[in-house]
Amino acid sequence: MDECIDAMRICFRDFAEGKAVSLPRVRYVVDTPNPGKSYYSNVHVGAVPSFGMACVRAGTHLIEEAGYEDNRRRMSNLEPFNWTVVILYDIATSEPVAFMHESYVSGIRVGATAGAAVAEIAREDASILGLFGTGRQAAAHLEAICAVRPIVRVNVYSPNRKHLDDFVARTARDGVEVVAVKQPQDVVRSAHIVCCATNTTTPILFGDWLEYGQMIISIVNSDATGTRREVDNATLIRSSDIIITDWDSLYANKQIELLEPIEQGLVGKDRIHLLGDVLGGGSGIKSGQDGNRLLQKQYGPCHAVRRRRCDHLPETARRGNQPRHPPRMVRERTIWHRLSAARPDPLGGIANTLELLVWTRPDGDSDDLIRWAWHRVQQRCF
Repeated sequence: MDECIDAMRICFRDFAEGKAVSLPRVRYVVDTPNPGKSYYSNVHVGAVPSFGMACVRAGTHLIEEAGYEDNRRRMSNLEPFNWTVVILYDIATSEPVAFMHESYVSGIRVGATAGAAVAEIAREDASILGLFGTGRQAAAHLEAICAVRPIVRVNVYSPNRKHLDDFVARTARDGVEVVAVKQPQDVVRSAHIVCCATNTTTPILFGDWLEYGQMIISIVNSDATGTRREVDNATLIRSSDIIITDWDSLYANKQIELLEPIEQGLVGKDRIHLLGDVLGGGSGIKSGQDGNRLLQKQYGPCHAVRRRRCDHLPETARRGNQPRHPPRMVRERTIWHRLSAARPDPLGGIANTLELLVWTRPDGDSDDLIRWAWHRVQQRCF
């Protein structure tokens, strides 16, 4: 996580200086034969010359229409997989150098963005984190914030008690007490940093709950497929500084959670700063307790993964040691070689070029994965 936070600092500084490219992401929804589900796509592209990398992130999901009935957006693919991928290209040669599963990488990227911001502007003695959410993004934000501030207690809330108990159990760590709280207000009470990392479509944090000097983080934003917000207008009004990743995404994706307060005169543009300027020291915002600061993330610069972070994976896997990946993340470059042995070069040379990270079923082993992948290759290619 420390390396990822450093990488995001470079990405956002380059972006603010006009060196890096990160176009507003494109999201769309279309109907499927199943009236209860819609197809959802989320495409994000960009390049960071400091790392010599360009990236295409292609998200693909099915969404449960019924999920919106309780103000949640739920992904529900027919098979228990997240099919979203990230492809990295060497900008010096245009060669694809990595083909990666996105889900785990995305959590790190979004969490590392928050970590970079927290390191720059949160009070240096921040020791209590309030956390809304118990999913992948919440876990990544907990890790990132703990990496840059001396957090000793995390108060976490979810309306789903099972999710809450599971989260507390899996995020337990030495020196940090992770506590399940009963009411959402308890997340905010006495916290130095309040982080919202949820799948909500309506506010779960209200400005009336805030205490002076808190830093607030929100990762939800609206787009062409629907309106979403994690914090209410009172939170924006009470924030002395609001940090966003870029203005283009704000307008291109019609992120009304901030555009409407601006248009209504509730929030002045002079209070809004770009994260790249903050990280580069150009905004004048420093760490401290003066007022409330809100980081309204829009998932800015695309996945900037240093190539050496990909190159180390085969050696790591051969050692049987996977320190940076959860148990269910099985990284199998050898899968392509074993598939090729069964039928030479099944994907037209891809085995020699790309890394493959596959999210397996919880009970799936490597041989099951290979049999499943070969079956899919046969279906699609032969």
